[in-house]
Amino acid sequence: MLSLTRIDGTELADTMAENDPKTRSGGEAGRPLVSRDQRETVGRVTVDDPRMVCRGVDVYYGDKQAIKNVSVDIGRNEVLAMIGPSGCGKSTFIRCLNRMNDTVDGCRVTGEIILDGTNIYDKNVDVVPLRAQVGMVFQKPNPFPKSIYENVAYGPRIHGLTRDKAELDECVETSLRKAGLWEEVKDRLDQPGTGISGGQQQRLCIARTIAVNPELILMDEPCSALDPIATSVIEDLIDELRTQYSICIVTHSMQQAARVSQRTAYFHLGDLIEVGPTGRIFTNPSHQLTQDYITGRFG
Repeated sequence: MLSLTRIDGTELADTMAENDPKTRSGGEAGRPLVSRDQRETVGRVTVDDPRMVCRGVDVYYGDKQAIKNVSVDIGRNEVLAMIGPSGCGKSTFIRCLNRMNDTVDGCRVTGEIILDGTNIYDKNVDVVPLRAQVGMVFQKPNPFPKSIYENVAYGPRIHGLTRDKAELDECVETSLRKAGLWEEVKDRLDQPGTGISGGQQQRLCIARTIAVNPELILMDEPCSALDPIATSVIEDLIDELRTQYSICIVTHSMQQAARVSQRTAYFHLGDLIEVGPTGRIFTNPSHQLTQDYITGRFG
């Protein structure tokens, strides 16, 4: 199993021991691992204080089913990592959470995704304010072809979140500070957002996302295009942001998932195979497919 250190400096094995004293070599309290043929989700999909609740979510591209009956909660002030091999459906699923799949021809989503008591797929839900509530940071940094200032100010301005220039200036500064970018760009806010480094561009995109006061931040492999130093900065930032927001991150890096998340969901061929505390998933999984993945048998 993986032996990794989390952002807060604790070892995964220590975290697991605190959360579940039934340390075992596969299976709860010495029980055998759940068979590879078992496709129903193993682990507790609910949390005590959810920010978003997903129940029975299916996603189809034409006649092909990409996501199969997925149910999982995203808790307040937690990072939920979604892991799995390429093509397992994790990116498809995260794009359902703010209806980004609406832009894909032939894509159909069924089931319920509840935010603030409302199913976001209800026909009366306006996707524009929804995507302010549930922001998205993409794999490749995509700042607008505008100044650094305007990149952050654009959202609050179009959503009417500020009353005057002074409030807008404060919002921009606050967002850039939260994204850990203010000190690096405060003297060049009028310069193009595309003219800074890749890591700075990704933090600018995070600042742009949090400027509209989201409840949930989605991150689809936010560090895959970055160098190790920039990746470390983003990971530290994620850990800081979870004190104010709920975060859901898709990652191909099991080490990253182990470092930044409190809960982990493992996907395989469109099924949510296992979900639970990150320490347990990585040191003591309950499903054979999860163990196969984290030990490198495939993926």
